[in-house]
Amino acid sequence: MKALVLAGGKGTRLRPLTYTIPKQLVPVANRPIIHYVMDQIAGVGIRDVGVIISPDTGSQIKEALAENPWRFNFSFILQEEPRGLAHAVMVARDFLGSDPFLMYLGDNLIGQGIEAFVEEFRQSKPEAMILLKEVADPRMFGVAEVDCDGKIRRLVEKPKVPPSNLALVGIYLFSPFIHEAVLEITPSFRGELEITDAIQKLLDRGKTVRSFILERWWLDTGKKDDLLEANRVVLDELVRESLQGEVDGGSRVAGRVFLARGARIEGSTVRGPAVIGKGTIVRNSFIGPYTSIGNGCVVEGSALEHAVILDGARIAGIARLEDSVVGRNAVISKGSQNSQALRLMVGDDAEVLL
Repeated sequence: MKALVLAGGKGTRLRPLTYTIPKQLVPVANRPIIHYVMDQIAGVGIRDVGVIISPDTGSQIKEALAENPWRFNFSFILQEEPRGLAHAVMVARDFLGSDPFLMYLGDNLIGQGIEAFVEEFRQSKPEAMILLKEVADPRMFGVAEVDCDGKIRRLVEKPKVPPSNLALVGIYLFSPFIHEAVLEITPSFRGELEITDAIQKLLDRGKTVRSFILERWWLDTGKKDDLLEANRVVLDELVRESLQGEVDGGSRVAGRVFLARGARIEGSTVRGPAVIGKGTIVRNSFIGPYTSIGNGCVVEGSALEHAVILDGARIAGIARLEDSVVGRNAVISKGSQNSQALRLMVGDDAEVLL
């Protein structure tokens, strides 16, 4: 079995961040989202991984995966334009060959391993298996109608009257039959070749498509609030206390805080769960729960909570910054203190003077 990870696209819902960084590389708890995807793939023993990249951001994706602690055999596959998930399968045909494969959207995070999902596919051998999650408002998603045996009856994209509350998560397993199906579909109203249409083709031809229900959380990190929620959940579940950096005598660290080597906390309070990256300085500040601060940042005379701060950012004199995302090397500073709470979405290299 091979894996196909989709890391192209434009990430328009996360702009301005995604003008300069692919959405799959936006950090959650100081790790790129795509690294969590690779952890999942490594957990099921797959070694051959194709990564769909775009012309604009492909070099950044390659760089982010270059260290390769998973020891994958990577193949990087260029998709010239974001023409849909089924189109990604088409351009990866040479890599996929006649093997079954796992397709995983590179900006999705889930709260459990996919071992049982993959094992059921290997045992039952359907033409396709899709991961589903119960959601409160299925009208916002692709929705599956499922029979009592877990077989898919039909798929509907963002229906006004949903046939169920089971949304497609964005993690799929396919047999080689999917290649025939993608050749039979036409572009949707969005101008894209939809993978849901290709799966429906399998159903129309009498092929077996099975479902697997995700019991724990699923987070699509495509928008700011989704990204902050993903950061909160991952910090809550995965961060363990580890103070590898320096904490001076005038500071207090409480709860599960990961302080990387070379980081310093001076005259400050940090309450976990939180992560603070290499070379970052926190001085005369308060860092509240659910905050991730990247490498090489400076936070001085400020209070942060429920925030994602990317590498190289500088924040000074900000009384309250919460529910915010701050891009790489951005500067946020204030000439005079007040108690107003700021909620910001700031792109890379921006400067905000208040």
